[in-house]
Amino acid sequence: MLVVDDDEVIRRLISVNLQMEGFEVATAVDGEECLGKVHDVRPDLVTLDVMMPRLDGIRTAARLRADPRTRHLKIVMISACAQSADIARAREAGVDAYLTKPFDPDQLIRVVRGLSFG
Repeated sequence: MLVVDDDEVIRRLISVNLQMEGFEVATAVDGEECLGKVHDVRPDLVTLDVMMPRLDGIRTAARLRADPRTRHLKIVMISACAQSADIARAREAGVDAYLTKPFDPDQLIRVVRGLSFG
């Protein structure tokens, strides 16, 4: 798993919850770092925040989908942006699931497991 969020507390919260379920987790602070790490880490799933510096989550998701080497990745958007327009933009960019902050850790695990093993 590659957890991408500019907020260190949120990044740790997501990472710890995934690690407690047995997933290996790497992290990145924004979309640029995500795109730089994704080929080395080779995750099965990426979590993305929407609002991040340098490269936001929507544009990061679109770039992951545009690259033949990463278009297969499952993408879960985890964001405070909860408007239907935000969710629609994420879907257009190719996001597989959208969770809003504050998120329920149990729901996160259910979504990740469903995408990873569904």
